[in-house]
Amino acid sequence: MKISREIKTGIIVVGGILLFLMGFSYLKSSSLFDNSKTFYAVYNNVGGLQTGTPVSINGYNVGKVNGIKFKDDSGKLLVTFSVSNEFDFSNNSKAELYDTGIIGGKGIQIIPMFDGSPSAKSGDTLISSIKPGLTDLVQKNLAPLQSKIEGAVTNADSLLINFNQVLDTKTKKDLRESISGLNSLVKSFQGSANALNGLLADNKGNLDTSIKNMAAMTDNFKNLSDSISKAGLVETMKSLESTVASLDVMLAKMENGDGTIGKLMTDEELYTNLANSSKELDLLLQDFRLNPKRYVNVSVFGKKQIDYEVPENDPAQTIQD
Repeated sequence: MKISREIKTGIIVVGGILLFLMGFSYLKSSSLFDNSKTFYAVYNNVGGLQTGTPVSINGYNVGKVNGIKFKDDSGKLLVTFSVSNEFDFSNNSKAELYDTGIIGGKGIQIIPMFDGSPSAKSGDTLISSIKPGLTDLVQKNLAPLQSKIEGAVTNADSLLINFNQVLDTKTKKDLRESISGLNSLVKSFQGSANALNGLLADNKGNLDTSIKNMAAMTDNFKNLSDSISKAGLVETMKSLESTVASLDVMLAKMENGDGTIGKLMTDEELYTNLANSSKELDLLLQDFRLNPKRYVNVSVFGKKQIDYEVPENDPAQTIQD
């Protein structure tokens, strides 16, 4: 079958148009037959995000950034990116901007949400967030440390200034003299230590003899202690303790008025009677000494007994009165 020139020309034109569209799509980093979803996210700062940067979910690349432009006069940036249809997620999911490496580079990762909300559809604007990078974290942690270092340096400067003000000429002179005196004191201590070492060296024999004598005395004390132990000192002490305990019991009974001695110690009436009896006995003996005829009248030859006359100031009479 013969094809006319017009048909060939039409086929060539259609093929050229298709090739142009495919090349244009390739230059735009988008496939002509791509059926992925297109989403949007708004950021205050994209941190150097480039068109064509991969978009990932849980570390797996599912799309790419298609375009970045200013949204309005506020300076916010509208990022357009596409995501494959093989994975559905909620429209409350986040499009997080993060560092792709240590030395820089930004990427977008989808943090999928499964909260029962409707699935995200092409054309939706997802919630945007920015994950702090290593540089941001370092700067954030170094800022307080820098403030502390600056404060410490300032305090050190103030301390040095105050220290210089305190160390005036007179103080420096006194400090030098004190250090000089301290050096002299140290030298004196060294001299004393040397003298003591010499004294110890000269009397080393005497010291050894003294130490040996102390050792001998210690042995003698040890032998004496063993001898006392063998002599039954322990049993003697136990017996003495028992005797002291019995004596304590006896004294306690005496204090409580038990027994004869206790009653003598505690009965005041008995004490008074004994005192009166002793006093009367003394008077009786005195009266017997002064007036023996009152008690004894001996007649050798059978004389008539003479009646006894009571003298004046008779002690016995005084007792009766």
